Amino acid sequence: MHQVVQNLISIKEEIKQNLSDSKDYKVPKIIAVSKTFGMDKILPLIEYGHQDFGENKVQEAIEKWSVIKSDKNNIKLHLIGGLQTNKVKLAVQLFDYIHSVDSEKLAKKISNEQQKQNKKVRVFIQVNIGNEEQKFGVNKLSVSNLYSYCKTLNLDVAGLMCIPPLNKPSETFFKEMNEMNKKLNFEDLSMGMSSDYLDAIKNSATYVRIGSNIFGKRN
Repeated sequence: MHQVVQNLISIKEEIKQNLSDSKDYKVPKIIAVSKTFGMDKILPLIEYGHQDFGENKVQEAIEKWSVIKSDKNNIKLHLIGGLQTNKVKLAVQLFDYIHSVDSEKLAKKISNEQQKQNKKVRVFIQVNIGNEEQKFGVNKLSVSNLYSYCKTLNLDVAGLMCIPPLNKPSETFFKEMNEMNKKLNFEDLSMGMSSDYLDAIKNSATYVRIGSNIFGKRN
């Protein structure tokens, strides 16, 4: 068995052991964050039956995934990095989920492209939960307004997404995100990475984005 498959199985077992008694526990979807890794690392997971993969950059994803996705329509590809409006056309063509909607302008562009392509993608509203100037994400006070706008565009909003500040305990931000998500009656919540996915799942994350714990360190 390939090492990446063993790593994924270990993560699933760790989640089961640590969180099965948690009150809000839901079995999360694990997005294997394959950015910068080649198909030699990714194919063993596909052959094992894993379906959810995450990429940060549209162009890299096109080069890696276009052929595979046309052959295997069960694969769900998640855009987890920031999305520029000039890349929306390509993103809608390739991705099944976009986790980084953070403005009305971007929401409108996605809506327009969906109509042109007759394709629906699921989106998450990215929240700048730590109010960090350098990060993507809508201000948390504006989340409700952006969601209302997305509804007028008939976007399929799955839930909220965040990347908490690096230098502070993640769990504080995860709790706040969970409360916001529940107020908006979303079923899905995208948060948690290799360093903090257990805390994220304890706070009702249904999608966790795990890269290095599956694929190893990036170059």
